Amino acid sequence: MSSQGRLGPPGNGGPGEGQSGEARKLQEGRVARRKRRKGKGKAGARQGGRGSGAEGKPEPQTAEEAAGLGAEAGARAGPGEEGEGGGSVEEGARRVVRGDEGSAEAGKEAKGGNEGNEEWRARTGRREDARPSRAQEGEGEAWGRFAGAGAAVAAVAAEAEEETAAREPAGRPAAGSALWRLPEELLLLICSYLDMRALGRLAQVCRWLRRFTSCDLLWRRIARASLNSGFTRLGTDLMASVPVKERVKVSQNWRLGRCREGILLKWRCSQMPWMQLEGDSLYISQANFILAYQFRPDGASLNRRPLGVFAGHDEDVCHFVLANSHIISAGGDGKIGVHKIHSTFTVKYSAHEQEVNCVDCKGGIIVSGSRDRTAKVWSLASGRLGQCLHTIQTEDRVWSIAISPLLSGQLMTHLGSDFPPGAGVLDLMYESPSTLLSCGYDTYVRYWDLRASVRKCVMEWEEPHDSTLYCLQTDGNHLLATGSSYYGVVRLWDRRQRACLHAFPLTSTPQSSPVYCLRFTTKHLYAALAYNLHILDFQNP
Repeated sequence: MSSQGRLGPPGNGGPGEGQSGEARKLQEGRVARRKRRKGKGKAGARQGGRGSGAEGKPEPQTAEEAAGLGAEAGARAGPGEEGEGGGSVEEGARRVVRGDEGSAEAGKEAKGGNEGNEEWRARTGRREDARPSRAQEGEGEAWGRFAGAGAAVAAVAAEAEEETAAREPAGRPAAGSALWRLPEELLLLICSYLDMRALGRLAQVCRWLRRFTSCDLLWRRIARASLNSGFTRLGTDLMASVPVKERVKVSQNWRLGRCREGILLKWRCSQMPWMQLEGDSLYISQANFILAYQFRPDGASLNRRPLGVFAGHDEDVCHFVLANSHIISAGGDGKIGVHKIHSTFTVKYSAHEQEVNCVDCKGGIIVSGSRDRTAKVWSLASGRLGQCLHTIQTEDRVWSIAISPLLSGQLMTHLGSDFPPGAGVLDLMYESPSTLLSCGYDTYVRYWDLRASVRKCVMEWEEPHDSTLYCLQTDGNHLLATGSSYYGVVRLWDRRQRACLHAFPLTSTPQSSPVYCLRFTTKHLYAALAYNLHILDFQNP
């Protein structure tokens, strides 16, 4: 009777059906332990579940704990949520237990832990760098430090890999347009039809194309059509050591007139200087001296202390040239001076009755022109210095002279015959044995081709301000530079056009001066005036 009284109604979930008070206490203890495990599991998941390495990586769970968590999860999900949080022990183990080496035993006891783990990763899209555990806090921190160190090592390795890839030459893109998979020779042919703007845009696609489009072969055609890019009209490259692409970039500044003006040298009294360039040295005459200066690496400044001083004339130096490691100078005292550049050797001898206005030297031969209306031929050989080989009588004073590359040693012809009085030639230069340029008092630059005519030039350019042209210089292709007598104006001309391209006035009214001489490289233009030496820097405008 006493045992029946302890029975409760069947199926109500309370104590009953032969269950004693001790059994009831045992079940309540189990529920409490489940709640404690549930709380610890949530705390562990909050601390290490995100896998960042900052809070640590707890130890793997045992299969029993995984099963308990699975059962609780199933109970929470209820009968209508089995698709996402099913209530079986096996499903709970599949969600929590990992399929790696550290949880191999738990995976075996939890029935297919690895497969469930892959399923869980695919569904959530998260990294699992930590798992809930009942491990001690110290061990969890140690695991976290290990995981953080591993992440740091991986980051350093990735950075090193990127640096190595940047240093190594870029490889051809593996994917993309079929155009890039063509043979390199065929791709060069296709790209050779592109203009400068298209090549520049193509270089921005990837590293391999940037390297490919920097090839000199692609830029050679563009450079030959550009101003002052180092190519002659016949295609000879005068600056093979400089990449063609870099020269084309600077040539755009010449075309657009972008430059920075400066003054390299100043002198106190008015001069009529002449100038020559050779390598990294500049030679300029001041009064009866010739001074040699060395350029600094930028080419836009000079070392203030001259490398050498060459003297010997009693009056101003009117003109000089560089030839065979010699300086050949013409002076107002009617003498010619011969100086060795790298020694103190100097010889001067009387050449004309009046001032020597011009001189030239090629192939061991010196020619000079004077105000006394004669031109003379001299030998540069040491045993025959000062000995006149030939005298040419002219009808007027000789202002400029140039030796033909043919070195014929004879008067070949007279250029033109219809010039007005006073239309003297002040500067003259050969481009080839049959072509030459001249400028002078009549304000014109003329281009002569001896194969076509010696009486009429084939092309001419007129100074727009009706100013005398004292000097000229050409790049051997399309660029022409002239120096005017009014306000020290330097003009740039594109020989494919009639009009002047750009004008740079270098002096103002108080100290107005002609441009007595000018020279230029692919990056800089140097102009010698009465009081100073100017520079136009086209590399860094």
